Amino acid sequence: MNILDKLRKRQATLAPKPPLADAPVAGFGTPAGIGTMGGAKDVEKTLRTHTGKVPHEFVTPVHVTEEQRRIVAMSVSVLLDYPGADIMDRLAIVEEQVDQLPLAIASDFVDFAEWARSVGPRGLEEHYVETFDQRRRCSLYLSYFAVGDTRQRGMAILSFREQLQSLGFHISDDELPDHLCVVLEALAMTEGAEHDRAVELVASYREGIEVLRAALSHVGSPYISLVVALCKALPEIDTDTAQKYVDLIRTGPPAEMVGIADLPFPTTQPDLV
Repeated sequence: MNILDKLRKRQATLAPKPPLADAPVAGFGTPAGIGTMGGAKDVEKTLRTHTGKVPHEFVTPVHVTEEQRRIVAMSVSVLLDYPGADIMDRLAIVEEQVDQLPLAIASDFVDFAEWARSVGPRGLEEHYVETFDQRRRCSLYLSYFAVGDTRQRGMAILSFREQLQSLGFHISDDELPDHLCVVLEALAMTEGAEHDRAVELVASYREGIEVLRAALSHVGSPYISLVVALCKALPEIDTDTAQKYVDLIRTGPPAEMVGIADLPFPTTQPDLV
């Protein structure tokens, strides 16, 4: 039994899928309220913002197979989730799989595992709550980085649910589909064309993931190792994404927006207004 069988939180339920041409992963628009000054080259500058210093460089991608990316996604999903009573069991299962990953990625999981075992379940819980539940800049809800706490949050969450369903991944009504752990589980459970589309979905929110990485670095959280491992298994950041990241880290998520035109997040219904 492999890691995907051991760690999956649910069986992926195949939902009716619209044709691929009708269910694109739209590009991530610049949220209203986020500036457009500067350029990707600004990443090279040392800026101090509400999340601390802007990293000088992005994480260098590591060549991975589809199966390796699926293992990384599932491992990050279960370890980045709240550390419940079974956290050490989850950690042990991940540790069994690291030899299947490139050394550059396996070392990130080893670093996290060493810290997790040193602090124990109670220490993990305390650090998790302090980091992710008490700091908005460390939010694990990807729609927060796109629309903040605005009226568009509901539309963003609906968009996530529709996109996950278009990939054949069903989640219950009491789960929020924009949680990074949920999205990564979907990435782990997809194969072939659906997997490529799931990669596009995660990549369309890459600037939010990079802000999370910068925030974890700023507070010195060992959870950064998991986010770095994820980034290494994703495509290289393009110029547009780098610009959006600079804009987002400078100003933070938008405060409020009027109307729902030009939705600043991907949608399976491009004409939805």
